[in-house]
Amino acid sequence: MSIIERNIRLEGPMGEKEVTALFDSGASFSCIRPEIAKMLEQPIPLRTPWQISTADEKTFMQVKEKVSLEFYIDDVRFSTEFYLVPGLTEEVIIGASTLQQWRFKLDFEKEEVIIDPRVTRMRI
Repeated sequence: MSIIERNIRLEGPMGEKEVTALFDSGASFSCIRPEIAKMLEQPIPLRTPWQISTADEKTFMQVKEKVSLEFYIDDVRFSTEFYLVPGLTEEVIIGASTLQQWRFKLDFEKEEVIIDPRVTRMRI
């Protein structure tokens, strides 16, 4: 598991916010602090909550809501679902599902998030 910290801009129907995101190849999904998510979008309840564990696999939390938000890296727009995790210490975690969806590459030596230019154009 490796992590890169990066400032990003989140955007939703109710506003936008600059946050510090952890790009975490060891996290399964993208997560957000509930209080930040609720400033940007009305959360959607999950029909069945997720039981998730932290990296140490000793702490478990129940996730009951999600939001869909846009986020910007270097003025390039992306979109993903974020699960609202109570007690999350980080503002935002960009997990493996989003890294794969947008083909991000993480250069841990240079601490950079590399964007594949082919995915920056929307297609149908």
